[in-house]
Amino acid sequence: MELLLFVLIAAVAMAAALTVLLHRNPVIGALFLVTNLLCVAILYLMLSAQFLAAIQVIVYAGAIMVLIVFVIMLLNLKREAIGIKAGPAQRLVAALAAAGFLVVVAKGVFTIAEVRNQAPASYGSVEYVGRHLYGEFFYPFELISLVLLVAMAGAVVLAKRKL
Repeated sequence: MELLLFVLIAAVAMAAALTVLLHRNPVIGALFLVTNLLCVAILYLMLSAQFLAAIQVIVYAGAIMVLIVFVIMLLNLKREAIGIKAGPAQRLVAALAAAGFLVVVAKGVFTIAEVRNQAPASYGSVEYVGRHLYGEFFYPFELISLVLLVAMAGAVVLAKRKL
């Protein structure tokens, strides 16, 4: 029963992710991204990681998606600007990247049972996340914060209108 539920949630998450990638309307893409993030939260719940599931819903599906929709509305994209045409080389690179991503996701699907069986009893708790995030993963965590800062500055530069 649990495997069937996992496959169903994973299929919905993959379908939502594909819709985000393939749909031309950015608002619909944002709504399907929320669907994908909620499916990931359900998968966290299936792994008994209640804290991570709550953070996934509150931070990503809540706050970050509000910001994304706000930026989409702020940019006021014209209908012709939404449908950007890709050349054959870009399509090939995108197809190879998607195939690589699919291989990584498939590997994750096949190893999920092993990870769940090896996880400690406190996996997903606030203490477990805090100890690992600010312990052994402190430097990667800080590096990601710098990358997000650079991305935010880039978004501001790109969105700045010429007067």
